[in-house]
Amino acid sequence: MKAEFPTEYEQIINRLQNVNAVKYAGTRNFVDGDVTYLSPYISRGVISTNQVKAEVLKKYPFSKIYKFIQELAWREYWQRVWQNKGDLLLTDLKQPQPDVAHWSMIRSIDDAATTIEAVDEHIKNLYQTGYMHNHVRMYVASLACNIGKAHWLEPAKWMHYHLLDGDPASNHLSWQWVAGAFSSKKYYCNQENINRYTGSHQRNSFLDKEYAAVETMPVPAALTDTFLPEWKTVLPVTGKPTIDKNIPSLIYNPYNLDPLWRKGENANRILLLEPSYFKKFPCSEKVIQFMLGLSENIDAIQVFSGEISALFSSSDKVISKEHPSTIHYMGSKDSRDWMFPQVTGYYPSFSAFWKKCEKSLPYNG
Repeated sequence: MKAEFPTEYEQIINRLQNVNAVKYAGTRNFVDGDVTYLSPYISRGVISTNQVKAEVLKKYPFSKIYKFIQELAWREYWQRVWQNKGDLLLTDLKQPQPDVAHWSMIRSIDDAATTIEAVDEHIKNLYQTGYMHNHVRMYVASLACNIGKAHWLEPAKWMHYHLLDGDPASNHLSWQWVAGAFSSKKYYCNQENINRYTGSHQRNSFLDKEYAAVETMPVPAALTDTFLPEWKTVLPVTGKPTIDKNIPSLIYNPYNLDPLWRKGENANRILLLEPSYFKKFPCSEKVIQFMLGLSENIDAIQVFSGEISALFSSSDKVISKEHPSTIHYMGSKDSRDWMFPQVTGYYPSFSAFWKKCEKSLPYNG
């Protein structure tokens, strides 16, 4: 499947219903494998992890899709970490990243000119589509942090900026995991591994070595030029929405674009795009347009670029969904549709989190 991401709800649900959760387990690490292409819709709250789980269990016995459910749980794990750690997400969570030489962006990665052909091709594709296969994301992070010696934060911001599915939890924490700031060891790749999973055939690159040599080599010339990007988010120019104070106001945001949320209720429906949030977590124009396209599935939605405090006071009846980005919203918050709502709190590793989740899984399926 070509990485295209329609915004019409019917097409999104059709994609969900056609997921092959069995083939996923054996092919997910290959760039042409049976991945779901659902991540932008899960990230933006159009569909939930629990909804995906329920859909695949309609078609497959649990015993055949264990790996699929486990990988889906990673997204909930990252969200629970963000929920509990807040802005500490922007720091090295478990330990300082080892062997950091600078806190900048590597220019050849930004230019898609690392000389690793498959990686450069997928960076160009990221700019065109807003998507990058998860295995390639790991390659890029390893190149930037472990071979290029960059601290993970600026390159992680770069990737988040361009991803349709970008959310600080899965993105930033995955970068920390690769870089050894949220894991016990760094993740390395070499040319043989990249060729295997991307279908490329490159030889004689700076990565065409055994792993031991890759881990100890000096920074290649292709990764030495660095710079500090200036991230900008271009939000739509909007006026203040029309708000009937006699009915509740439902607040949507970049992580809650669920067209079925409280559907049919008499309420003001507002997509809130707060400049203060995008200053902290910038997004490209392509990502903003994707959000706006998804919002068109919501009946009578009004878009407002501004802070929530410009619209409401604490006495107004405001309803949103729980999310780390909505902590400062006044009013009440509905729970998200978690796969494992009972597994809360902070877990220092996915394996510890998963052990708790497993207790509620239908092993007799």
